[in-house]
Amino acid sequence: MATPALMHNYGERTLTLVRGEGSYVWDDGGRRYLDALSGIAVCGLGHCHPAVTAAVREQAGTLLHVSNLYNIPAQEQLAENIASLSGMDNVFFSNSGAEANEAAIKLARRLGNARGLAVPRILVMEGAFHGRTLATLTATGNEKVQAGFAPLPEGFLRVPFNDVAAIEKMAAAHDDIVAILVEPVQGEGGIRVPAPDYLKQLRKICDAQDWLLMLDEIQTGNGRTGKLFAYQHSDVLPDVVTTAKGLGNGVPIGACLARGKAAQLFTAGTHGSTFGGNPLACRAGLAVLETLINEKLIERAATLGEQLLVQLREALADCTAVREIRGLGLLVGIELDRPCGALVEQARQEGLLINVTAGNVVRLLPPLTMTDNECARIAATVGTLVQQFAREEA
Repeated sequence: MATPALMHNYGERTLTLVRGEGSYVWDDGGRRYLDALSGIAVCGLGHCHPAVTAAVREQAGTLLHVSNLYNIPAQEQLAENIASLSGMDNVFFSNSGAEANEAAIKLARRLGNARGLAVPRILVMEGAFHGRTLATLTATGNEKVQAGFAPLPEGFLRVPFNDVAAIEKMAAAHDDIVAILVEPVQGEGGIRVPAPDYLKQLRKICDAQDWLLMLDEIQTGNGRTGKLFAYQHSDVLPDVVTTAKGLGNGVPIGACLARGKAAQLFTAGTHGSTFGGNPLACRAGLAVLETLINEKLIERAATLGEQLLVQLREALADCTAVREIRGLGLLVGIELDRPCGALVEQARQEGLLINVTAGNVVRLLPPLTMTDNECARIAATVGTLVQQFAREEA
């Protein structure tokens, strides 16, 4: 179904999904699909998880919204839980990942203004994706998504991802930098996993320069990489971390977490959100965190991720079109030596939902709740399709 009443910014959409359960969704014709995309890393608990469904139903029948003029018990509890699990001090809740990143950018700007800098600058990375608001769009390292939206805000400097020397060079050339904003693993940029000591090196630089280390964990957070947050794979604590996507399992919610001096930068009246952290969103977030912990789904993501990587590498071992198969937990990418967008429709015809990012990287983001058999089916189907695609496009 298409209607001119909708803006056409999403282009042509040919699939209409009407129902979901677990790892599967159904279209309006009754066909079932194995969802290896999870709403782009949103439905980490799968579709219609009983715990989230029950929490949302109960809250919808009690109190949906009151605004942040009043105390919200579920908001306070979610803040305490996520702060405890993350090692951070406090939380600002928003409606989305882009808004969480906007909050992080505002924290850095506020710090720079307090230091007397006319234009405080934030180091960002080539290939990054931080959102589509004007500030986060500027921080994003993709000229294609920036095109047509000039003038973009100033205050950002860009360096290559996973290049510590480039950051050190930039530090020597600029005395107005106040923060680094970086994804622990680049998602939209092609599931790019940096060197194991990358975050440690960034932490060292930030400490030496008195910068904020701000991590965008919109896609990597909430258990997807085999830790609640990807930075927990290393002995590093950021000053600011943002998350969204999987925190509400489909209910819109974002969070900007801070610690130390960053946690004290927002004071009364300096930032806010009408809907951010409302009772419904926070009840969903509480249900998600409790389920991740109680059902040991974070550890399960690590196990399933290893299984998926092994199975994909076995299925594609002799495929010369594959440059690399990489990932962390259930954030997996298969890089080909050519554009491969056609694989999305080919997979759909086989009853599997995937997507392609950066033009030539098959991105897999299945639910943390999927079974071993579902994991094997994803690997087998993708392996067969990529092999066939490579032969036909040779």
